[in-house]
Amino acid sequence: MKLLATDIRGKTVMSDDGTMLGRLRNVTANERTGELAEVLVEPADDVDPRLFKRDNRGYVVFPFENVKSIRDVIVVSTYQPGF
Repeated sequence: MKLLATDIRGKTVMSDDGTMLGRLRNVTANERTGELAEVLVEPADDVDPRLFKRDNRGYVVFPFENVKSIRDVIVVSTYQPGF
């Protein structure tokens, strides 16, 4: 099944332990290879974004390989090596 970015933008993002992290705002791709690289999450009000890698807009950044499932919600592993 193919998904478009517009199909998943705004979906709720949860950690693999069931914590609501926020809403998906964007997905980045590697310009050279075209592979999906990262997901950008607007953190929920009760999430401390300082616990995660962030971009210059304050979005929480997860490597795309951390995405475990995309269904009604997006499930990600919150493990971020080196952070």
